[in-house]
Amino acid sequence: MKNWIGIIAIFICSSMFAQQTNFKFDFGGSRTQEGFIPITEHSKFDRKMGYGFMDISGLKSVDRGGDALTGDYITSDKPFYFSVVIPEGNYDIRLNLGDSKGTSQTTVRVENRRLMLDDVKTKEGEVVEKIITVHIKDSILRNQEGVEIGIVKLKPRERKYLHWDNLLTIEFNDKAPKVCAIILQPNKTAKTIYLTGDSTVVDALYEPWASWGQILPYFFIPEEVAVANYAESGETLKAFEDRHRIDKIWNKIKPGDYLFIQFGHNDQKSGNSTKSGYRKRLKEWINNAKQLNVMLVLVTSMNRRVFDKNNKIVNTLDDFPDAMREIAKEENVYLIDLNAMSKTLFEAMGPENSKKAFVYYPANSYPNQPDALADDTHFNTYGAYELAKCVVKSMVDQKLPLSKFISKNYKGFDLNKPDPFEKFHWPESVFMESLKPDGN
Repeated sequence: MKNWIGIIAIFICSSMFAQQTNFKFDFGGSRTQEGFIPITEHSKFDRKMGYGFMDISGLKSVDRGGDALTGDYITSDKPFYFSVVIPEGNYDIRLNLGDSKGTSQTTVRVENRRLMLDDVKTKEGEVVEKIITVHIKDSILRNQEGVEIGIVKLKPRERKYLHWDNLLTIEFNDKAPKVCAIILQPNKTAKTIYLTGDSTVVDALYEPWASWGQILPYFFIPEEVAVANYAESGETLKAFEDRHRIDKIWNKIKPGDYLFIQFGHNDQKSGNSTKSGYRKRLKEWINNAKQLNVMLVLVTSMNRRVFDKNNKIVNTLDDFPDAMREIAKEENVYLIDLNAMSKTLFEAMGPENSKKAFVYYPANSYPNQPDALADDTHFNTYGAYELAKCVVKSMVDQKLPLSKFISKNYKGFDLNKPDPFEKFHWPESVFMESLKPDGN
């Protein structure tokens, strides 16, 4: 009996804590701002406590004196990760970054390397406040009363990911990341963009792989928009249904939210045709979204890196892009023609330079990589960044309602003049893997 009482007590305590949605963390030394939770270089993550650093090796607390909140900070000479147990939903995160007696340089990503802040530099003695808006998800399906009614069928590989683990994880990276404070609070008003798709959309955890979906949040105004990436490597429209990923979205999505749909690579590779269920399923999703008063955006699959003898991109996706275009017209919904845009972009890069946008690396560039990587489907972070800019460009050019929420981080984009690879900024995370994602 005593054991059962103890188990029940632990369950009640953990349930109560799991419902906490507001946090104030003061990073640094022994001095703590009133009302804030102290975080030091020794604050290793503890699930019972509900917060802490994934790895405390290399962390350093620095106290400059003066203000209790901004006069001290935590830094490291390698990327470091801070996690918090919070329920799923959208959250605004206020970050105090900088050094009251020095300079700093910080890049912030969340969950599976989802880009939020890039290369934030502070001058000598400057501490800045930056706001990011983050979507947190779990794998449980719930009804309107919050009762569990099912679960998303995760692949074994997904169980290592940082976006299905019932935590918010923030990555601090770059040459001199210095974090003074974090304030978390729910955001109930932001429009949510739900992304569906495959390995070319997913939030990829491991370097050097990346997709446009994990770069997209960087280009939106915080507090106004949250990007919820539910894509997964290897998925087809049918698999997305069978694993209940789309059911999870139907459970969460609200009127006025957005649903982006990009499928084709794996549907085509699995031997299906656009007439063997693809069109039917796509129209069913569209009809369901319309009934829920959701804004729909169809996205044609980008091209693979396959050139002909005239240095022109070859279509390897059969009629799947055309099917998406036709359905968008028939159903009168927005279309981002990433297939056409990527053709222009890759041809502007050319056969050799375009390798810089894909996963092309010599042997031993990454741990446990005895062979060279040469992948004409999957992108590295530079390629993902360029494709995300294509997606944003299409929103702006078409004047989609979302375009009014595009941030100043987007400064226009000419498909015929890609950004120089040499100027692309991306400090790598600690997560690296040479194994190719599912799908092709």
